[in-house]
Amino acid sequence: MELDPERLPRHVAIIMDGNGRWARRRGLPRFFGHREGVKTAKRIITKACEIPIPVLTLYAFSRENWQRPREEIAVLMDLLRDYLRSELPVMLEKGIRFRIIGERERFPQDIQEMIARCEEETASGHRMTLVLALSYGSRAEIVRAARLLAQAVREGRISPEEIDETLFSAFLYTADLPDPDLLIRTSGEMRLSNFLLYQCAYTEFYFTPVLWPDFTEEEFLKALADYQRRERRFGRI
Repeated sequence: MELDPERLPRHVAIIMDGNGRWARRRGLPRFFGHREGVKTAKRIITKACEIPIPVLTLYAFSRENWQRPREEIAVLMDLLRDYLRSELPVMLEKGIRFRIIGERERFPQDIQEMIARCEEETASGHRMTLVLALSYGSRAEIVRAARLLAQAVREGRISPEEIDETLFSAFLYTADLPDPDLLIRTSGEMRLSNFLLYQCAYTEFYFTPVLWPDFTEEEFLKALADYQRRERRFGRI
């Protein structure tokens, strides 16, 4: 599938949805769906890096996901450990800068250390930035930014009159990233699920019924091609 290299999105965000349903339709435990979902994520990251897409953000684990059964959370933590351990050499080889957004302090200490190591060792990656949203919730992010702004005002570092959209954005997790141009959600659901609410003000949405484990590189290219057919006016005529 041919893409116009001049009209590629700078930032693609993906809500990776449907792992559980993929497993259930096959009579398998949910764990199998999550494991297949990780394989899909690796393929899409590789394809995005090849194109290249400058920034790819994957919604990997939400704040609400902590409410899932303890056994499922343990499986997800083990998958995250395996991913960070196995993919660091790959990211270094491909020139991928890795970072996370979200409440990293809620993760076990060993995972926090692995995240910090991946971020530090890939900091000079120049081909693509890979962002994992982990223990992430957009409303919590916005509240955090407001709290940090209030503290800065109280300490006299800024005045209330200085606060505008640009300054507010500087207090978000994504301060150094462009807003998403395209958001993809798999599995047929049509909602944002508390993901990048502030950043997606003018984002193009692409919804597909394909479950995440079945989301191929071709499906990814199809979403990018659909994006390139759209006219983005940002409120202008």
